[in-house]
Amino acid sequence: MKIGIDARFFGPVGKGLGRYVERLVENLEKLDPIRSFSEPMNSAEQQTQGERGVEEKKNTSTSYGAGPQNEYIIFLRKENWDYYTPKVSNFKKVLADYPWYSLKEQIMMPWKIRQEKLDLVHFPHFNIPIFCPAKFVATIHDLILLQFPTPRATTLGPLLYKIKYFGYRLVIGLGLRRAKKVITVSECTKKELVKFFKINPEKIAVTYEACDGVEYGQLKMPEKKNLAKFGITKPYLLYVGNAYPHKNLEGLIKIFPKLNLDCQLVLVGREDYFYKRMKEEIKGTPNEKNIIFTDFVSEAILADLYRNARVYVFPSFVEGFGLPGLEAMSYGLPLAASNSSCLPEIYGDAAVYFDPKDEQDMIEKIKFVWSDEPTRQNLIKLGLEQVKKYSWQNLAEKTLQIYYQASE
Repeated sequence: MKIGIDARFFGPVGKGLGRYVERLVENLEKLDPIRSFSEPMNSAEQQTQGERGVEEKKNTSTSYGAGPQNEYIIFLRKENWDYYTPKVSNFKKVLADYPWYSLKEQIMMPWKIRQEKLDLVHFPHFNIPIFCPAKFVATIHDLILLQFPTPRATTLGPLLYKIKYFGYRLVIGLGLRRAKKVITVSECTKKELVKFFKINPEKIAVTYEACDGVEYGQLKMPEKKNLAKFGITKPYLLYVGNAYPHKNLEGLIKIFPKLNLDCQLVLVGREDYFYKRMKEEIKGTPNEKNIIFTDFVSEAILADLYRNARVYVFPSFVEGFGLPGLEAMSYGLPLAASNSSCLPEIYGDAAVYFDPKDEQDMIEKIKFVWSDEPTRQNLIKLGLEQVKKYSWQNLAEKTLQIYYQASE
């Protein structure tokens, strides 16, 4: 089977979505590499292939066959072209330099798919070409635009925002109806898909994302100098991610001085319109010096920020999966999180939850995680165990099974 993966979000340029695509491709390379004529399958491999619905030879001593099980075409843009180098010969990268959410992608991606003669395409996001000429699978990470519609989440005017909103509903609705299978990253989002679009729940598969730390050398010692250059001089609360309104950072900033803790609040995320707006709103206030905006940081520095923080705070109204919270757990950081959407599903007992719409509840729960040492130690222990429940390899295995199901 010839499978295309729309990896135009691949790597750091795509933020959380970019990491999802990157880890999926990396693990598919390990899971479905080229096999030579003379290399037979062992019994464990035969069982795995059988579970994927692949026809096996009854005689296990004979060779499996020539060439790879599947061929993969990885579509990239110029800006992330150098982030990916195929490690096995049945993976090939192809340039598809079409901006996301553009008319050009709607016109050119179908042409590119037809040119590559693909049997199946995996779109890891809702922006699916309306005239896709091949069978396809779509991953929907969240429905935030439907669950939390607000003009504050865009730089567009009210009229253009409404046009964008209805365009989003049209594209995602058509994509969901035409997709052979739909993947999502939490049971919570699956329920929302069924609720908003009335699609058969059997068509939707949940493949949980995973956390392997933000760097590969997690055992290296923290660098205190990384903190000093940002003006971090006190113990601190940490948040990592964007500043869209559904993230509720405005609510967190509002209750921060009411915590009455001798600490700082560190917000990690690329400085965009939303972060700039937030910085302007706190300018000249008494707590301006205690709220640190780091802008984009490297993975090594981000790891140090996780290691040195005292509490990770996740105040979101809506999330699709909540990967930064798992990253925090992997570095032994206690977590205070919103009780909304998928977060209790993903974090289980390894977090203390608050109502993001209740200021007093936020204050009490964050202070509790900050101050109560037995609770902190228990959360650290539970968090390290919780992270082990998620695996990129499992995600890739389930995704490959879905490819076979969708191709039938």
